[in-house]
Amino acid sequence: MSRNGAGVPAGTKKVLLLTPRGFCAGVVRAIDVVQIALELYGAPIYVRREIVHNRHVVDDLRARGAIFVEELSEAPEGARVIFSAHGVSPAVRVEARQRGLHVIDATCPLVTKVHLEAVRFARLGFSIVLIGHKDHDEVVGTLGEAPDSTVLVSNLGEVDQLTVPDPSRVVYLTQTTLSLDETRDIVARLKERFPAIQAPPAQDICYATENRQVAVKAVAPRADVLLVVGSRNSSNSRRLVEVCAGIGVPAYLLDDCGEVRPEWLEGVSTVAVTAGASAPENLVQELIEALQEQGFAELEEVQVKDEDVRFSLPPELARREPALTNIAAPL
Repeated sequence: MSRNGAGVPAGTKKVLLLTPRGFCAGVVRAIDVVQIALELYGAPIYVRREIVHNRHVVDDLRARGAIFVEELSEAPEGARVIFSAHGVSPAVRVEARQRGLHVIDATCPLVTKVHLEAVRFARLGFSIVLIGHKDHDEVVGTLGEAPDSTVLVSNLGEVDQLTVPDPSRVVYLTQTTLSLDETRDIVARLKERFPAIQAPPAQDICYATENRQVAVKAVAPRADVLLVVGSRNSSNSRRLVEVCAGIGVPAYLLDDCGEVRPEWLEGVSTVAVTAGASAPENLVQELIEALQEQGFAELEEVQVKDEDVRFSLPPELARREPALTNIAAPL
């Protein structure tokens, strides 16, 4: 019997498939940017860092002719280079110009929004508190927009140790892929310490991150365990595991169905399944098939929110492919 009393008949094993899940509009756009660039210009196309944080996506694009590099110095002068969805600092853009690289910018528009906020508030003389995870590619890029005005905090302890030149001119910004709950606690502490602190004009945590966390909170209590498809370097995927654990349901992150451990399913009658915003849907379907082979025969798709978000291609490609300027994110 299911420990959560979800009403599953005796002997029946069930999968709850969460919607929304998987690719967000920014990830669809970034992957399409690489694919279209390869079609238009041919291999090799260089990509600075992982285009999105998913091992399978990166391996597939590498097989098509993309060459992933950590730094621009690894690409030949004059090469065509794509910036990843996580964005880059101004210093990287300067380096690209100096080396004569032909840049296609696949930065997610929601990340660009945070960059523009950082620039604007720095020009207005504000101290910027950036809430995020140290060394994450997105955070590195945002910090680079206004390094002299920005300080990074990752937890409540760092907030308590924070000092700013003028407590009356402080603003906070956030990484787009954070936990809503954790960020809420940090913001509350910032407001306690700096009552005049300003919020960004609109929430920085992206719609897809929020929607997937909301779905986990709504559905996971009906399950014995949650399986999250996503790579370990995917911030939004890790947050889904943390959100689920926070409501008392065991959760595990896996790149694909081959990583499912038998002990995760011992005594389990209901499994919830979701995927991070950079995880391909085919990996979810392969996991469902693997679970069905292990007796989880009943499948219920639970739709918590609708998503219909579209982002335009970057201008470097939109000029070449006008018919492809609007890209929709599939569920």
